Amino acid sequence: MLYLIANGPMQTTAAFVKVTTGTAIKTMLQVKPFNLCKIVEWGISFDGSAAATPIEVELIETDVAATVTASADADVTKYNAVGDVAASSVMGLTLGTSATGYTSTAEGTITAVRNLAAPQLIAPTNQFIQQFPLGREPVIQIGKYGRIRVTAPAAVNAYCYMILDI
Repeated sequence: MLYLIANGPMQTTAAFVKVTTGTAIKTMLQVKPFNLCKIVEWGISFDGSAAATPIEVELIETDVAATVTASADADVTKYNAVGDVAASSVMGLTLGTSATGYTSTAEGTITAVRNLAAPQLIAPTNQFIQQFPLGREPVIQIGKYGRIRVTAPAAVNAYCYMILDI
């Protein structure tokens, strides 16, 4: 089953909320599966108004949780099935401030990182989307955390997302 998760609460009567990158390293989106989880696609876009020094963007797996705003069941969309919301127990994600969520307030003391895709330098006026070929998707291991993490020289707002096969 495929699921779409982004770096904020699911939009309702207003547009999806943009999140500031800040100027220090920051996890924009973190997922913690309780089964093996493949990342089918991921992406990030910025709303900068002028080209400037690029933003460092990473898709990583780590052994330490960032402290995040917890995602709710409603924040995860069934991507290839009828119905918009799935219970976290069905979707295979652990939700919580030290599990699946967005907009970190503390990165934690990371002791090991595994790159799930090549790091990118993305202009603050641009976007990046990567789909992985079938059979070559990066896997987030059980007990680990998948993160989209940024380091921006100047704060801009961002949207980011992952499409997960759980």
